[in-house]
Amino acid sequence: MADVRTVMAQPGMLDAGMRYELGGLYAQQQIAFTALVQVFVAALVAEFVLLLFLYERFRFPLIIIACSLLSTTAVFTALWITGVDLNVTALMGMTMIIGIGTEMSIFLVSEYVGLAETMPSRQALLEASRNRLRPISMTTLAAILTLLPLAFAIGQGSAIQQPLAIAIIAGLLLQYPLVLLGMPALIGLTSKDKSSA
Repeated sequence: MADVRTVMAQPGMLDAGMRYELGGLYAQQQIAFTALVQVFVAALVAEFVLLLFLYERFRFPLIIIACSLLSTTAVFTALWITGVDLNVTALMGMTMIIGIGTEMSIFLVSEYVGLAETMPSRQALLEASRNRLRPISMTTLAAILTLLPLAFAIGQGSAIQQPLAIAIIAGLLLQYPLVLLGMPALIGLTSKDKSSA
């Protein structure tokens, strides 16, 4: 499409008053991309509102969403490394990473909030990370192992879902340390209990 636009932009290619539109599969792809971006933004807003109701303070939703958004950078990196094009399927995977990452984050943050009522903030963070290490590890590993055949395009028709699998696996690989290490660090830094955090 970039080559087509370059050619059509050359002087004298179109008569005065004439214009052109790019249709077909390209137009459908652009419509789908726009719709998925809208879904992505709507999911983020809905997630923020739900987390705000759940924790009744701003810092936890902001930290959770920041970590989830940071994990989506792994999607673009993995697609570039593997040479797979960014398409609608990959964008769906990126949207799913936000949900999966939020679920893992809620496990840890909820554990921390409960423990912080009875112990210092730093100790609560360490205990919450220790308690949630196994379930988060099992969830992440199970998802990655399940999607590996699709990521390697093994089997008939798997190439269609390959970008989705690559997106989810890459997002999980970054989300895992973010939830267990990055998030507790951010919570500790923003804790009011500075002496114990």
